[in-house]
Amino acid sequence: MQWKQDFTPIADNLALSAVIALIPILYFFWALAVKRMKGYMAGLTTLLVALVVAVIAYKMPVGMAVMSVTQGAVYGLLPIGWIIITSVFLYKLTVKTGQFDTIRNSVLSITEDRRLQALLIAFSFGAFLEGAAGFGAPVAISAALLVGLGFHPLYAAGICLIANTAPVAFGAIGIPITAVAGPTGIPAMEISKMVGRQLPFLSVFIPFYLVLIMAGWKKTVEVLPAILVSGISFAITQYVSSNFLGPELPDILSALVSLVALTIFLKVWKPKTIYRFASEAHSEVAAAVQVQKTHTSGEVLKAWSPFLVLTAFISIWGIPQVKAALTGHYEGTNSILKALNTLGHYFTFMPEVPGLSNKIIGASGQPIPAVYKLEVLGAAGTAILLAAIVTKFIVNISWKEWTATFGETLNELKFPIVTIASVVGFAYVTNASGMSTTLGMTLAKTGSLFAFFSPFLGWLGVFITGSDTSSNLLFGNLQKVTATSIGMDPVLAIAANSSGGVVGKMISPQSIAVACAAVGLAGKESDLFRFTIKHSIFLIILIGILTFLQSNVLSWMIP
Repeated sequence: MQWKQDFTPIADNLALSAVIALIPILYFFWALAVKRMKGYMAGLTTLLVALVVAVIAYKMPVGMAVMSVTQGAVYGLLPIGWIIITSVFLYKLTVKTGQFDTIRNSVLSITEDRRLQALLIAFSFGAFLEGAAGFGAPVAISAALLVGLGFHPLYAAGICLIANTAPVAFGAIGIPITAVAGPTGIPAMEISKMVGRQLPFLSVFIPFYLVLIMAGWKKTVEVLPAILVSGISFAITQYVSSNFLGPELPDILSALVSLVALTIFLKVWKPKTIYRFASEAHSEVAAAVQVQKTHTSGEVLKAWSPFLVLTAFISIWGIPQVKAALTGHYEGTNSILKALNTLGHYFTFMPEVPGLSNKIIGASGQPIPAVYKLEVLGAAGTAILLAAIVTKFIVNISWKEWTATFGETLNELKFPIVTIASVVGFAYVTNASGMSTTLGMTLAKTGSLFAFFSPFLGWLGVFITGSDTSSNLLFGNLQKVTATSIGMDPVLAIAANSSGGVVGKMISPQSIAVACAAVGLAGKESDLFRFTIKHSIFLIILIGILTFLQSNVLSWMIP
């Protein structure tokens, strides 16, 4: 039996249908922001609400709705949950062996200032991880590092979520942009150019905005030279690489340039005052700096080695040819990659979702395939696990203690993993039932104001799916068709979908769950959501205004 999606199930009226489709999303906002439910409870109950709406309002068969939940839950476990488990595990290894004390002191040797530490780790290092791995790795690792440095866990998670905006559109070696090129028929290079003419404005603003949130206006102005070095070096590199090299490298190159530029700048420039949190004692920080002076360069290198090894592994995993081999899809002639491809084939499983695959007829009139995507070897979490295995020998920890630490990590993350599985399940139900498309079609009806609302589609898509790539695939073609019908350049609309999506990441249920898991705040997802939601709304309005101006006044910026 097949079932055809109906995007206007309520009296054949798009507006009424959109109101019904909003119910699960509004419920989730209420559950976290008003009721302050624990994350796993908010996730599970939102999933239940989405199932009820899908079955009763959208007439989706119960079996198909349930199986779409299982498809999402499996994806929530692998790759997303796997990344969180291995990232937190690697961090815990450095803490347990005392290496993180050396890492903390090495950062303090560059700067004791909390504002500048946030720029170095949350903005620059986080962007590098986004470019190399994507998914939850950047927030999980950079937030854990900030907590280790002494940041309050909620603050660390919130700052890293906000910082992880500018790089998202080019994340995981440019996948969000290369993925949307296929279904829209617009070359990835053209989309890359347009995104590269939007996000650099955000990239200059985000470092300033981060420090403003942390310290207020006066304390932000104090470090304005460092903020400008961090943001402008990132933005210029992002523009040049996205417009002349393509979508694969902007994050990695921009992050490295920004990180190196700011580190060098801080060797010759210091802020007038050192900013610390009100809860910190000056003597404790001073003592930490004093301890750092006794570390040799070899000790510092050893302490950072787990994260250097991590960087190497996830960079290799991100190379398209290697990724293809790790998932058993390599078709080239390189003998090493061919051998790896054989191994990858045995560790890649793509079983169809029973009762769901090719049972749903989508908007195109074609049946939609559905598979459980289990790329065990090709998952970024596996790269992080290998880094943790190498770290075992670097920090000289016994296998017994290594295994015990892994067990502790699993135990700590059991509720966050339930949260992630449930919210990804919610996203899949929303997509499979047609609720997401109903909401997209509603925004597309805004006529001449569509240029302003175009980024909001991407924002909504990332909130629902947790992924800029998924949002682009969900709404990319709708953006193209709508833009063409109202006389807006389709390249701008598709780019706006990706650019708008980046600021939806900080309120996505998956991202919130990942960040809380990484800093040990399981159950506090509502607090983090309340912290990020106002910033997300403010930033999406800015991107909407920019897109409107580029469509009507600054059209010379469109490639």
